[in-house]
Amino acid sequence: MQIVDWIVLSITLLFIVLYGAWKTRGSKNVEDYIKGGNESKWWTIGLSVMATQASAITFLSTPGQAFHSGMGFVQFYFGLPIAMVIICLVFIPIYHRLKVYTAYEYLEGRFDQKTRTLTAILFLIQRGLAAGITIFAPAIILSAVLGWDLVTLNIIIGVLVIIYTVSGGTKAVSVTQKQQMAVIFAGMFVAFYLILQYLPDDITFTKALEIAGTSDKMKVLDFSWDLNNRYTVWTGILGGTFLMLSYFGTDQSQVQRYLSGKSLRESQLGLIFNGLLKVPMQFFILLVGVMVFVFYQFNPSPLNFNPKSGEAIANSNLETIEQYVKLEEQHRFIEGRKKALIFEGLTPENVAQIQEFNEQDKVLKEEAKTIISEVDPLVETNDKDYVFIHFILNNLPKGLIGLLLAVILSAAMSSTASELNALGGTTAIDLYKRNTKIEYSEEHYVKMSKWFTLGWGILAILVACIADLFDNLIQLVNIIGSIFYGNVLGIFLLAFFIKYVKGNAVFVAAIITQLIIIAVWYIDLLPYLWLNALGCGLVMLLATLIQTFSKEN
Repeated sequence: MQIVDWIVLSITLLFIVLYGAWKTRGSKNVEDYIKGGNESKWWTIGLSVMATQASAITFLSTPGQAFHSGMGFVQFYFGLPIAMVIICLVFIPIYHRLKVYTAYEYLEGRFDQKTRTLTAILFLIQRGLAAGITIFAPAIILSAVLGWDLVTLNIIIGVLVIIYTVSGGTKAVSVTQKQQMAVIFAGMFVAFYLILQYLPDDITFTKALEIAGTSDKMKVLDFSWDLNNRYTVWTGILGGTFLMLSYFGTDQSQVQRYLSGKSLRESQLGLIFNGLLKVPMQFFILLVGVMVFVFYQFNPSPLNFNPKSGEAIANSNLETIEQYVKLEEQHRFIEGRKKALIFEGLTPENVAQIQEFNEQDKVLKEEAKTIISEVDPLVETNDKDYVFIHFILNNLPKGLIGLLLAVILSAAMSSTASELNALGGTTAIDLYKRNTKIEYSEEHYVKMSKWFTLGWGILAILVACIADLFDNLIQLVNIIGSIFYGNVLGIFLLAFFIKYVKGNAVFVAAIITQLIIIAVWYIDLLPYLWLNALGCGLVMLLATLIQTFSKEN
């Protein structure tokens, strides 16, 4: 990090924060603060919806996911366009007709207050945890690679978001997310362009794709029904559709984005825009990761991308250091042989040798992880989340490092802002306002929304400070969502389509379903994407049976 990088990073982030706070100051009523005065155009809605989902985890973890596992992760998003169409046809018209502030308001009219409250609480639990992770994700990576204090980073990111989110509410989130998405798109395209420029002169983009393909990085589609495969066409279309329906249709952090639309049509166009652009965007981010993989076929790469692993080895005993150095020497030998084979030409014989070297390298990396864990069990050995930031800091020119760090922090801020905005609004409307006996003024509810937003922001910072790395951060967020989303979606589908089921049956079924889903996840019976379909189907089945049984008795 040079002075110019600090200048680029600071100016970008401060502009977003100060512009958002200034542009949207002075909200006087709940409609203006929570629904943004219903002024958003379709492109603002589309970008805001996209920015809410595309957290820093997306831009840190996704390239690393592609680096290690290839393009197959894009299948996770195959259900998104289907979900967008269903939400536009079913969910949005109902929300707009009833003029609700939150998605959960509708459930009280359809069922009862306790079902509304339960569903709101399920949302608050999972989204409150996710808000902490969206702060923690970039903080822990930047802490490791830049040497910054982790707690300080968590506080800085959280406070920056809190300033403009508390100040301007939904409108501030929407306004700032347009700037954040502009920074994000610019940064990722620049990174992609530079990676291609850094490849050897005779390695064209087509040749780079061919090189990636020899290591199975370009396998996009998997039509197998193997439940051990997390990402297949079927998990994406079936499990992914249920997850996206739940997330975009019932999660207030997303619902709040399109409830701010000027009209029903603007909201629908915004979601269709997101549905059309989101899958290509994720494909492109994965492709960036694949190109980073190709770059490291011609340039030295560490045995483990987490810089803390190197520090742990350096501080260990001489025997361990020598053992690790031998692994590094074997790793460098393999890199050299693969590079020579690529330059010789990708003949069938050379491709077979490259694949054999890849397997040998995987074994070396697993041995390295074992050694690192033995030296310091607290060091995260899964380095997927460190791959892209390692490339940025070690290869990009001055100024662009600051821009790419601004991309990561902008993504963290945009996603966290939406989450805090929704958490504060849901707490104020679904819990506080609904359960207080006294009718207060509009200014009072705006003030309470701000206080609740501030409270959730502080809680998110605390969660970030005590969080720990998982297998992969982007998977962790989706796992948390999958545990709760299917149940919530099932409640909404019962409300929309099965009219004879009443509140008591849904309430009991939802509690039983949530306990079962947590148990299924805990004992690892199914891949997490299938939890969405299971939760949705289970709560609908149980509620229907309970209602039928109660009628018969």
